Amino acid sequence: MTTGRLASSRALWNRSRLALESDETIAQILDRGDLDDWRSLYAEMRHDPGLRARMRRILARVPLPLPHFWLAALSALGEDVDWSIELPDYYDGTSI
Repeated sequence: MTTGRLASSRALWNRSRLALESDETIAQILDRGDLDDWRSLYAEMRHDPGLRARMRRILARVPLPLPHFWLAALSALGEDVDWSIELPDYYDGTSI
């Protein structure tokens, strides 16, 4: 399992434990994680359709860097992706 790598991620500096059941934790990894964190998260997504569904919801609602990268990752894992979806703008300085 890759959760060991994610549990020690510097992206989770303000959390006492890894909680992949938390949308906030996933968004924090997507926003502040490094390449190794993202690889680990992708590996988790391969085996967890519920996590993939939650990723899709997070991408549609939370302003994150590289949202199209994550949509492509979902697509590579066999998920149907709506490429025309309007995604929140990470760089506009506002939050939802």
